[in-house]
Amino acid sequence: MPVPGAVNPQPRKRGRFLMTNETKTQSAENASQESAHAAPESGAGERIRRVNWDDSRMETSFANVVNVLNTREEFMMLFGTNQTWNAVEAEELNVRLDHRIVLTPHATKRLMTLLQNRINDYEKRFGKIDL
Repeated sequence: MPVPGAVNPQPRKRGRFLMTNETKTQSAENASQESAHAAPESGAGERIRRVNWDDSRMETSFANVVNVLNTREEFMMLFGTNQTWNAVEAEELNVRLDHRIVLTPHATKRLMTLLQNRINDYEKRFGKIDL
């Protein structure tokens, strides 16, 4: 079982990408070394690519409110926090929006699939989430 915050030494395949939790910044020298050590071809002409996550500029936020809007070209996810102290008795809710994430329809569908897989894993371990 992985330890939160620990580097996963065992990369795992997700579709056409080999996912790792390694933090890495890539210089021109590293880029040439990476291409020289590209992952081998998989079946049906697909190439497995390694994805290196650079979390050096990552920030953490909390949201307990999310809304999704869309147009034909994009999906916008709005994240925020409920600022209402007594939401049960309040006639209106005050939500401070902190982040807007804009995705293409294809990226949104991939995110939906990823989230559904994580929810399925969570419910197997901890029980069903009731809404």
